Amino acid sequence: MNYTPRLRDKYRAEVVPALTEKFQYKTVMQVPRLLKISINQGLGTAIADKKLIEAGINELTALSGQKAVATKSKKDISNFKLRKGMPIGVRVTLRGDRMYEFLDRLVSVAIPRIRDFRGINEKGFDGRGNYTLGVTEQIIFPEILIDKVSKINGMDITFVTTARNDNECLALLKEFGLPFKNQK
Repeated sequence: MNYTPRLRDKYRAEVVPALTEKFQYKTVMQVPRLLKISINQGLGTAIADKKLIEAGINELTALSGQKAVATKSKKDISNFKLRKGMPIGVRVTLRGDRMYEFLDRLVSVAIPRIRDFRGINEKGFDGRGNYTLGVTEQIIFPEILIDKVSKINGMDITFVTTARNDNECLALLKEFGLPFKNQK
């Protein structure tokens, strides 16, 4: 039995026809699609405590289902006691089925667990059809056990799409179920 993620099926069945009708696309290939989701966690305090990088790698690996890697600094900054090549963050890039599974968990489980949530800010677009969402606490994901968290860290989740502009990207992400503030 072949398994396809729920949101991949939803994309083919609901999102493509809705966006085709809204933007008057002539072919299915013009409809924007999600290419990848990049999750990045900056751990600047890891300069003093090396265990934070390992904890960050373990947490991102748990919530993404894919091995996370440490990001290293590109230059020396003496004021922060930072040397070139020191690990200062953690990142993971999701594509394909893992990407759709993560998006499904983000929309249906993690976002509803955010305290005092009023909707996602619409100011995270970059002008080229990509969107970045900032999450202030990693404990909104059920895969992360609160007892084992040593420090609350935030993360950036970037949705890279084939959309040509921000309006197409916004419509695509709304169709996937991301709750933006000013939904019409």
